[in-house]
Amino acid sequence: MTTSTPLTQDELKALVGQAALQYVVPGEIVGVGTGSTVNKFIDALASMKGDIKGAVSSSVASTERLKALGIPVFDANEVESLSVYIDGADEIDGQGHMVKGGGAALTREKIVAALAGRFVCIADESKLVPALGKFPLPVEVIPMAAAHIARRFAALGGKATIRQKDGQPLVTDNGQHILDVTGLSITDPLAFESDVNQWPGVVTVGVFAHQKASVCLLGTAQGVKTLSY
Repeated sequence: MTTSTPLTQDELKALVGQAALQYVVPGEIVGVGTGSTVNKFIDALASMKGDIKGAVSSSVASTERLKALGIPVFDANEVESLSVYIDGADEIDGQGHMVKGGGAALTREKIVAALAGRFVCIADESKLVPALGKFPLPVEVIPMAAAHIARRFAALGGKATIRQKDGQPLVTDNGQHILDVTGLSITDPLAFESDVNQWPGVVTVGVFAHQKASVCLLGTAQGVKTLSY
């Protein structure tokens, strides 16, 4: 699909949200992520809600949107596995490793991704990067450990700040806080994720390398580009 006028970022998101429907397996439960691009996918999913059992959602916001459209939502504990998980990313590299958590749902996103045989990332081309780290890395932390974890990132050359909402630390769906870390260049995402996961007080680091994308549907000026990893 090409047009004479460039598509807006919103239109690109709608394009990849629609394209993701081809990865939804009829008769099954689909894993659904969180964020503005995923909202476009949820809206598109409503067109085939009669063909699926329902969804497992990674956030309260997505659950509410799914239910409002009449799509049943299952608890993650009710399913043994999912064929596919469809979610966006804040960054994705050439190997399918991602940074996620700009919408504060990284922990639940990683849990649902771990249930799925395949992760389909939907994003516009601004999210494709040569190396992860330019986007501030979200890390969900237990509040009492925040300062200690910030010092550990400082030792790696990163600057960690507690994400705020209305002048107070943002509280996630899980009752925790988020550190956003700038100044990192994550050249070995798998090792980095494994390392930071071991730090006491870290709930989830927003690097998705162990749960990387199998496919990325990238919204470009030329239409949807499919990248397979």
